[in-house]
Amino acid sequence: MPEKLLYELSIPGRRGVRLPEIDVPLADLPEEKFVRNDTAPLPEASELEVIRHFTRLSTLNHHVDKDFYPLGSCTMKYNPKINESVAAMPEFADIHPFTPTFASQGALEIAFKLGEALKTITGFSGITLQPPAGASGELTGLMLMRAYHAKNGESHRNKVIIPDSAHGTNPASIIFAGCEVIEVKSAADGTLDPDALRDVVDENLVGLMVTNPNTLGIFESKIREVSKIIHGAGGLMYMDGANLNALLGITRPVDLGFDVMHINLHKTFSTPHGGGGPGSGPVCCTAALEPFLPVPVVVQKEDGSYAQDWDRKETVGRVHGFYGNFLMLVRAYTYILSNGKNGLEEISKAAIVNANYIRVLLQPEYDLPNADRCLHEVVFSADNQLKHGVKALDIAKRLLDFGMHAPTVYFPLIVHEALMIEPTETETKEKLDEFIAIMLQIAKECEESPEILHAAPVTTPVARLDEALAARQPNVRYKAEIED
Repeated sequence: MPEKLLYELSIPGRRGVRLPEIDVPLADLPEEKFVRNDTAPLPEASELEVIRHFTRLSTLNHHVDKDFYPLGSCTMKYNPKINESVAAMPEFADIHPFTPTFASQGALEIAFKLGEALKTITGFSGITLQPPAGASGELTGLMLMRAYHAKNGESHRNKVIIPDSAHGTNPASIIFAGCEVIEVKSAADGTLDPDALRDVVDENLVGLMVTNPNTLGIFESKIREVSKIIHGAGGLMYMDGANLNALLGITRPVDLGFDVMHINLHKTFSTPHGGGGPGSGPVCCTAALEPFLPVPVVVQKEDGSYAQDWDRKETVGRVHGFYGNFLMLVRAYTYILSNGKNGLEEISKAAIVNANYIRVLLQPEYDLPNADRCLHEVVFSADNQLKHGVKALDIAKRLLDFGMHAPTVYFPLIVHEALMIEPTETETKEKLDEFIAIMLQIAKECEESPEILHAAPVTTPVARLDEALAARQPNVRYKAEIED
């Protein structure tokens, strides 16, 4: 039976609330010419019907609180409920953006201490918490790099190198920063090729932008050699922090030769994301880039109080209003305090173990272009299944029939029919075993009954969509029929 919309549950005259008698004078209604007559009628339903309606909707949507969410590269971590409880405290949730500094010391203290924690984790000396997302963090970091070169009289530098495995936001951010994208081919093992870099570095180099571990889930083992090449050409090293979950407590980006990076608080530090937001993408940098950080920078004064430092003559300016996405900062700081240094290290190690457990047990059925190792995520290819007419997309759709979210497909682009799986650290062995068993069953279906995969999913509220039509003609809202 199709799911009924709230408008369709509406019964004229039914109430969900009773308002008290009016005890103030009635206001004059606006002139008729200002009143719209084409508004949609509001649904009329009881409180219980409304509650049941939205509860049903919540169970139709897949989320990490419901079941496994192995979306590679996005690090869809479980969001601990203590984070939500702290962020919901009225002292944080109700603070007004224009609250003066003397009355917002608690908020400033959280921003400052979170910044200090992130600097300790990454090894950098400077930080801004303003960027509201990873892509915004990328652009901010590139602006710092360009400002650095301009100060040194090298404004002509306008080229940024990326590997062919880069996240899609990397080239977009580079273009937005007014630079040219130089893409280099990865080596056979999926990592950066130092020789390929030597062929393209020149006097116009701004720097290199790379994720580490990269989007194949592989640690860039030659990163220090790469760093010497880039720095030798006068460039800077930018780390896309999307995969920082594999490094916590194990190594620091600054020790690998990086000058600047962004951190996805909505990935590594468990603040919720998906559906367009909210996010948070703080940017950390070395001392050489600190003068260019966006203003204001939260600082602690000699008397122990906190302030916003606006006196930075070389700043690139503001990139977001007020404190950034403040409640994301509260959640991330709560997560860091809850786990501590040892706990953060355990998080990375558990994520690595989980990914390699999946890698080893699925490798007999699914092609693995880089078979020898991975860190927090593993990238398979569906080429073995393609021989039976089954694509990575079919496998992803079929997985939905088992109540699990699909992995990332067709990324990174350098892997044909890519299936990118990131289990994160909070999944149990039993849940991983269940996922592996399902994936092995799907592999068997590919050989014996591929038509099952071509029709999938069949158990979800919405059946298989026409991908092209859904992209070109999306229908994402309900429009009530309005009677004359």
